[in-house]
Amino acid sequence: MSPPPRRFPHALERFHAARPWDHNAHFHRWILRQLPGRVGTALDVGCGSGDLARLLAGRAEHVHGIDADPQITARARELTPPAVPVTFAAADALTGLGDRSYDVITCVAVVHHLPLTEALVAFRDHLAPGGTLVIVGLARERTPVDRLLGTVSVPLNVVMALSKNRGRRASRPVSMTARTRPAGLTFIEIVREARAVLPGVRLRRRLFWRYTLVWRRP
Repeated sequence: MSPPPRRFPHALERFHAARPWDHNAHFHRWILRQLPGRVGTALDVGCGSGDLARLLAGRAEHVHGIDADPQITARARELTPPAVPVTFAAADALTGLGDRSYDVITCVAVVHHLPLTEALVAFRDHLAPGGTLVIVGLARERTPVDRLLGTVSVPLNVVMALSKNRGRRASRPVSMTARTRPAGLTFIEIVREARAVLPGVRLRRRLFWRYTLVWRRP
């Protein structure tokens, strides 16, 4: 099959600039379904403006969100009502986890910015016994399966954009997050590194150019 015309990606970018929707937030409810009904503490790594952290507060006694960008964490505090048990801090995803453990650690569209093995080791070491790690990540396309999922995601992406923007006269911004850069590792490479660090980990390719990882610490 011949590649699409050069103008196609630019047309798609213009389409989504006018009808934005948050690909990462699309997985938030799925993340909640991977967790126990109630937990003590949760950590959201790369929290952005705090959407997922505030959802986690419905399950956890306390949630802590960290992000490398202090402007983003300041915005997260502004958006969070005082009664919601969430705190935010500007911190590095590898060195800013502190010295405590958590019952839940979540990380959405962040680990491809980090050395993967180091990140997984850090998350593992800060997860309490019986705790759950959930990651939604990006992988570099390489295999025919990757390309097929990417191709299928294009029309579905358009449908989701139209659905989520139905009735809106003007575009609205998606959740405030740091700029996402392309992924460096393929899904197969990610699986290999993850299994070496997290025995029994479950990974799946997903639509919308994402994969998911779930691990429960013994």
